Amino acid sequence: MTILAHSDSAPFAANPTMRNRAAIRLWLYAVAALVFALVVVGGATRLTESGLSITEWKPIHGIIPPLSAAEWQEEFELYKRIPQYQEINRGMSLDAFQTIFWWEWAHRFLARTVGFVFAIPLAFFWLTGRIEPFLKPRLLSILGLGALQGGVGWWMVASGLSVRTDVSQYRLATHLIIACLIFAATIWVARGLAAKRYEAPPSRASATVAGIIVVAALAQIYLGALVAGLNAGFTFNTWPLMDGALVPDGLFVMQPAWRNFFENVMTVQFIHRMGAYVLLVIVALHAIAAYAQAPGTRHARRAVALFVLVLAQAAIGVVTLLLAVPISWGLIHQAGGMVVLATAVVHARALKGEYQALALSD
Repeated sequence: MTILAHSDSAPFAANPTMRNRAAIRLWLYAVAALVFALVVVGGATRLTESGLSITEWKPIHGIIPPLSAAEWQEEFELYKRIPQYQEINRGMSLDAFQTIFWWEWAHRFLARTVGFVFAIPLAFFWLTGRIEPFLKPRLLSILGLGALQGGVGWWMVASGLSVRTDVSQYRLATHLIIACLIFAATIWVARGLAAKRYEAPPSRASATVAGIIVVAALAQIYLGALVAGLNAGFTFNTWPLMDGALVPDGLFVMQPAWRNFFENVMTVQFIHRMGAYVLLVIVALHAIAAYAQAPGTRHARRAVALFVLVLAQAAIGVVTLLLAVPISWGLIHQAGGMVVLATAVVHARALKGEYQALALSD
């Protein structure tokens, strides 16, 4: 077996490994695009309070929406049994219920679509011998995360069906972060299959810092999910001061203290703000270092582009807060977070270098 490490020397058309990699990479990017859409639709489901409109978990039968007036009424009657209807939406019309139902149905339909779009091509590539051995555990891990995500999604919805009028912020954040891990892992593997000439990173620390940026972006998304789960974005709608101060009083009024980081509306929003500042500083320093050490390289350009995106995302976050989270700005902010994460993953993967190209044996 011949090893072509980070090389373009083998003609693409004559190298079946590279052709297979190109097909797999295109498939993985399509999966990532669907996951992106799924997260944005999930954000709309949350902002429209639609997530509890379907009160049963029907992984197969649930693909088909209500098709008759009787079926719609049956779904509506099930919704009327839960606290959200009884305490918040009592008297809701069937037309209004159908609106929130369609958001949640679209979210679940997209989730099922992602599963099929991942699993069916995976089986084809696997059975036809197009997947290199080192890729198999990586792809199976993503598939496993997807299966786990289906169960976590229902676990999240179930938290709002009996006592609460909305879902648990803990479970919402878990659901979102698993989706982001699937998204990031898919892009990481796809980017590693790129047929590009390797370019050494500006310094030994560059790849480490790029990895830290990916983790920080994921942490910010997790904090954002806690903000969404607590409806914390509808409070303290001023910037840069919060409740009239840079560091407001009341951050640690709950006991034990750890609860404040997950249940105190003020604390959760404050930590999310601070996380944005920290991420922005790290990305800015990384971009400055990249340009100082390796001006004109692809790594330096990507580092600067990442900084611009994080800065834009921070500005969108401020506008979203000042406007008290209108749906349009809330979705732009959520989509922006995913764009930042994708860019950070691509940048970190490029600093690490592509997977070695292994030519198929004759």
